Amino acid sequence: MHLTVSSPVQSLADVHRIEATSMDEAMPWASTYDLIRASAQVHAERPALTFLHTGQPGGASTTWTYRSLLQGIHQTANLLHSLQLGPQDVAAVLLPGGLAYHLALWGGEAAGIVQPLNPLLSEDKLVSLLQASGAQVLIAHGVDDDSQLRTKALRLQAQCPALHTVLLVHPDGGPLPAADVLPAGVQDFHAARAVQVGDRLISGRVFHPHDIAAYFHTGGTTGAPKLARHSHGAQVFTAWANAQMQGFQSTDVTINGYPLFHVAGVLPGALCSLAIGMHVIIPTSSLFRNREVVQNYWRLAEHHGCTLMSGVPTVLAALAGVSLNGANISRMRSVRTGAAPLPPELAQRFEQTLGLQINESLGMTETAGLSTVAPPGLSAPAGCVGWPLPHARVRIVALNSDDQATTQTLPAGEKGMVLYQGPNLFSGYLDAAETARSFTPDGWLITGDVGFIDTQGRLHLSGRAKDLIIRSGHNIDPKVIEDALGAHPAVDLCAAVGAPDAYAGELPVAFATLKPGRHVTEAELLAFTAERVDEAPAQPKSITVLDRMPVTNVGKIYKPELRTLATAAVVQRLIHNTLAPLQLEPVQWPQVQAAGDAPVAVDARATPADAWTALKPLLDALPVKLVLHAP
Repeated sequence: MHLTVSSPVQSLADVHRIEATSMDEAMPWASTYDLIRASAQVHAERPALTFLHTGQPGGASTTWTYRSLLQGIHQTANLLHSLQLGPQDVAAVLLPGGLAYHLALWGGEAAGIVQPLNPLLSEDKLVSLLQASGAQVLIAHGVDDDSQLRTKALRLQAQCPALHTVLLVHPDGGPLPAADVLPAGVQDFHAARAVQVGDRLISGRVFHPHDIAAYFHTGGTTGAPKLARHSHGAQVFTAWANAQMQGFQSTDVTINGYPLFHVAGVLPGALCSLAIGMHVIIPTSSLFRNREVVQNYWRLAEHHGCTLMSGVPTVLAALAGVSLNGANISRMRSVRTGAAPLPPELAQRFEQTLGLQINESLGMTETAGLSTVAPPGLSAPAGCVGWPLPHARVRIVALNSDDQATTQTLPAGEKGMVLYQGPNLFSGYLDAAETARSFTPDGWLITGDVGFIDTQGRLHLSGRAKDLIIRSGHNIDPKVIEDALGAHPAVDLCAAVGAPDAYAGELPVAFATLKPGRHVTEAELLAFTAERVDEAPAQPKSITVLDRMPVTNVGKIYKPELRTLATAAVVQRLIHNTLAPLQLEPVQWPQVQAAGDAPVAVDARATPADAWTALKPLLDALPVKLVLHAP
């Protein structure tokens, strides 16, 4: 049996109708391998994946049918099996976007546990992730180029004793050059898999839904990333439920520009598509980071006959600024976003200029990429992420003074912490203590999102609990500021954060980037925003225009870096107000260093002691960690 769907959900009653069929009957697949194999048997000669070598419509590309994809999955799983990788062993992946990533993902899950790695993480973090998982095999980029991934992979092998084999992948799908002498413990991935059986799993493995399929790292790019365990059953459920909610068809075509180390690209973006038999376009190895892809997106969508599109709000904002230039996108019936709040202005701009309605979803690594879906055709305001998946539940509880979830369930319309239960809940982190902190005593996942449920049972999000700006005990939702500022016609992207304040704790400030060719002063933006934020304490104290908005590798606005910038501005202002009357030479002023999301550093080693004595108590009073270098 392969996955088929009739039509998208349009009401809570439709969700209940789907729930009337038992999960065992609706989802007979025990593993992701079973799900893809069932699809490949029905759609054998249809295109499964097309890799674009350039961002030019009609440029060079490589297409795999479902038959060739399944053959490659078999060969990859059999290769890993020959390397003594069993169901509880780990194969890590360090690759850019491309066809081989799908072999590593689904072949890795068919043989054991796959661990996708973010190539942009520091080497130290990659080492810690590999050591935490005990990975025995690393499938990595195999040529020396600007990415330095091959060199990094070989250094990782030297630092991780359990990593007995590195499989190097040539990006064109062929073997490495014959003159390439590989060190001990390193093999040519494509050459090694080519000699493996391609029509079955030689392991004879019998899958169970509770078997662990993957380890995904989460927790951002700072601190120690956490490894979340996904079961085969959880991943299969996400694919099935996503297809049911959105009414996907085997004739659909989509561009998946999410990175495949991220759960959005792997599960809603890839597994669901492959399970239904649709055609997935991979837009070069750089995906949506390729400017040529973004500039040509609408022509690419026309050329490939795309019916579905998806991207985080920052990607959609970039695409909204790209002219159609005559591209016919009439086949496009659905636009999806998630991972971050959708600015209402962006939703309106998409509909007015492109005739496309954006629908939102909620998902996270801990829910195998999906929790709720606003289906295509649903008319809802920005921030509405739709109904919970079939057989899943969402609950809203009150927050305490520390923004932690309580046991008090809130009625419809009241904002609080979003809790989740469902068949696609992850199997916990590798760290049991971290797992315990993520659930309520009665087994609900604490999502960290703040929102409310409306009278139709739909979930609406306003942001993350950790993003709340707390001014003198007053909780300020940054989305209120962001929606107001984002409505300005010159603003492209914007975000609000809390700047440290000795008296109030935090004060709201905002950052924005402008659309190409637009000019506006920060004072004008401040006045515009203040008029649209009714609550006086929530009106931002400053708005800073940036040349570039800091974003994560997935394209979400990275607020920790904005908080660093906000803190640095406060520190600079304190320094100026304190030292300007003293008429010190410029070389005697403390130097402020703010980089990325690191703590702001103040170097006062050239500052006179009496000036430092006046300044330091003011810095100490700020409710934020600073790195101080005293005279």
